[in-house]
Amino acid sequence: MKKDSVIRTIYLYIFALLGLVLIIIGSVNFLNMGLKAFVFTKADQEYEYDYRMMAPIKEGVDSEETVCPELISQSDYVTSQRHRDASMNLALIVIGLPLYLYHWTIIKREKQII
Repeated sequence: MKKDSVIRTIYLYIFALLGLVLIIIGSVNFLNMGLKAFVFTKADQEYEYDYRMMAPIKEGVDSEETVCPELISQSDYVTSQRHRDASMNLALIVIGLPLYLYHWTIIKREKQII
């Protein structure tokens, strides 16, 4: 076997594996998001509490600082975090799937030739 052929084979398997890993990570994270949203609904509850504690404050009549409820209701931290996670997971799958399919197709084609 030629040295170029060995390097090419290693390259093809590494990038097929990389594509497969990206698909798996994105899929597992999507499954995790779905489970948190529909089955384990209280899993993100601590994030909502933490966000409310960091909410902007306004001066009260008695010069006490109070949390501004209008700003809390306008900002849904958990939903925005889920949207960020979903976009990242979708990007992993969109990049990983063609990467895997392309390299695995080449590997299968070369195996049939030999």
